[in-house]
Amino acid sequence: MTRGDTVWARLYYRNATGEELRSVLTLMGPGGRTVELHCAPAAHDEPGTCETPRVPSSSPPGSATAVAEFVGAGPVEEAPLLLRAGSERAPDARG
Repeated sequence: MTRGDTVWARLYYRNATGEELRSVLTLMGPGGRTVELHCAPAAHDEPGTCETPRVPSSSPPGSATAVAEFVGAGPVEEAPLLLRAGSERAPDARG
């Protein structure tokens, strides 16, 4: 998401599994700059959000990307990857 010269990533979720899940939301900008946020979606069917801190960006809009990953419970090295979703850059308006 962008507003003016600020960029951030937001994740909307609903954990209807009844089980503990973990998620990582990563915002990647030009030049290798990365902001990472760890979220723990509550185990109920209510919608929720996670949002990275808003950071200044001097790059053109659409130059940052975001990736959200959800993993199951258990030790990190053994937890199954359940979902990975990423943003896409807006198509070039020139067609």
